[in-house]
Amino acid sequence: MSVDISGTGAKRVTLIPGDGVGPECVSAARRVVEAAGVAIEWEERQAGASVFEQGLPSGVPQDTIESISRTRTVLKGPLMTPVGHGEKSANVTLRKLFETYANIRPVRELPGVTTPYSGRGIDLVVVRENVEDLYAGIEHMQTPGVAQCLKLISRKGCEKIVRLAFEAARAEGRKSVACATKSNIMKMTEGMLKRTFEALAPEYPDVEAWHIIVDNCAHQLVKRPEQFDVIVTTNMNGDILSDLTSALVGGLGFAPSANIGSDVAIFEAVHGSAPKYAGKNVINPTAVLLSAVMMLRHLGELEAAARIENALVVTLEEGKVRTGDVVGYDRCASTTAYTDAIIANLGRVPEQAHVREHRPLRLPQNDPSPVRLAPKARRVVGVDVFVEASVGPQALGESARSLAEGSPFALKIVSSRGTRVYPSTGAITDCVDQFRFRFVLRDAKADATDAQIVDLLQRVAAKHRWAHVEKLQEFDGAPAYTKAQGED
Repeated sequence: MSVDISGTGAKRVTLIPGDGVGPECVSAARRVVEAAGVAIEWEERQAGASVFEQGLPSGVPQDTIESISRTRTVLKGPLMTPVGHGEKSANVTLRKLFETYANIRPVRELPGVTTPYSGRGIDLVVVRENVEDLYAGIEHMQTPGVAQCLKLISRKGCEKIVRLAFEAARAEGRKSVACATKSNIMKMTEGMLKRTFEALAPEYPDVEAWHIIVDNCAHQLVKRPEQFDVIVTTNMNGDILSDLTSALVGGLGFAPSANIGSDVAIFEAVHGSAPKYAGKNVINPTAVLLSAVMMLRHLGELEAAARIENALVVTLEEGKVRTGDVVGYDRCASTTAYTDAIIANLGRVPEQAHVREHRPLRLPQNDPSPVRLAPKARRVVGVDVFVEASVGPQALGESARSLAEGSPFALKIVSSRGTRVYPSTGAITDCVDQFRFRFVLRDAKADATDAQIVDLLQRVAAKHRWAHVEKLQEFDGAPAYTKAQGED
C-alpha cells in the first residue's frame, strides 16, 4: 500500500515512463486517473534504455530505487531489455530488488475487440511466480559448448505464490484455481509447486483446486479457455502462458499486470516497448490503463477503479473510437483521441458487457524464516562431477573408474546431457564436450564427508577439467536427486 508522505492526503506513486511507446501509454493512463479525481502525487523516475546508455548495468538508478522505497507503489511503462547479450532486464531487476514475488495477469473478453474466441466469455487470471525459477538468472558456460541455467524453486516461494493465487480468487469472486506445472518431468523443481499447492489447498475450501500439466494447460487454453478461472504456475511457464492468454482476447495491447510483494507493488503492461510505433500517437494505451486500474484497487480506490474500467468498456462497446491494433494503423484513432473518449465516458456503465466486482486483495502474511522443510535425517551418498572432455564416453568412463580406485567412491555412470553413456546401453547418444561423472559411496550406509569429496575432486582434476560439483543427498531416507535417462 502506498503511503501519504506529503501531508496532503494524496498517495505517492513512483511513475516510470519507460521506453519506446511507454511515455505515451503512461501519459494516457495518468490523464484518465487524474480525470477520475484520484489524489495522487507522482514521483517521475527513470529506468531502462536511457539508464543502460549511461553505463549502469542494472538499468535502475539509485534515485529510482529510493523513490520506490518511499512510495512502495509503481506505475511503469515497458522497458527495453537487451536480447541475447549485455545487461540483465531492468524489469526483472525491479521485481527482484523489491521481492514482488507474484505477477498477476488478468485477461477478459472485451466488447468491440473481435477474435476467434469472441462470445466464449473468457475471463481468467494467470498468477505467475515472479522471482525464482530460471528467472533467477544464474547461468554459467560450463564448457565452451555447453551453457547451464539453474532452475531454483523454493518451498517458501511456492507457499507465497499459492496463497496469493487463492486470495486473488477470493477477491474477485472466482471459483477455482488450477496449478499448472511440468512436474511429470521436473519432479523436484516443478514438483515442489505441485506438492505445496496440494498441501495448502485445503485451507481454501471455498475454492476448487486442481492440477494440470502445463503443456496440457496450453492446449486447453486454446481449445476451451472458458474452463479456467485462476491459473497459478512457475515463472517461465507463467510468462509463456500469460502471453498466450492475452492473444485469446485481442493481444498484448489489452494485457495489464501487477507485480505484488509484501511491501512494494509494481504495475505495468505485459507488452514491450514497440519502438517502431513510438512518437506516432497511434499506440493502444489500454494495457497500461488497466494496469493503473489494478494499481487503484491496490491503493484502496475501488470506486475510482470501477469507474475507469466501466468507461473503458463503454468506449470499446460503442466502437466509435478504436485503436490501430484493432482496426489497422491506417484508419485508427490516435492515442490522444482514444484517451479523450474514455475520459468523456467516466460515470457511464456498459449496456451489455459486465465489469467484475472486486474486494480488497488480502495479502498473505509471510513468515520471514528462510527454513520451511527440516529433515530429521540427512546423508550425502555420492557426488556428481561435471567435466569438460573431448574423448568418447568409453575412454572417459574407464578413466573416471580408475581415478576413484582406493577412494570411498565408485563410479556408477557417466552421462551426457542427462543420458547415460557409460557403461554403454547400446543406445545412440550424440555427446557434447560436457559430461557428468556420478560417483556413489561404496559403503551404502556411510555418509560422505567434505574432505572425501575434495580428495575425489583432486583425483578427477589430475586428468580432467571439472566445472561443477553437486552432492547427492538423501533427506529422511529418500533420494534428493534424480537419475539419468538409462540409469538403473
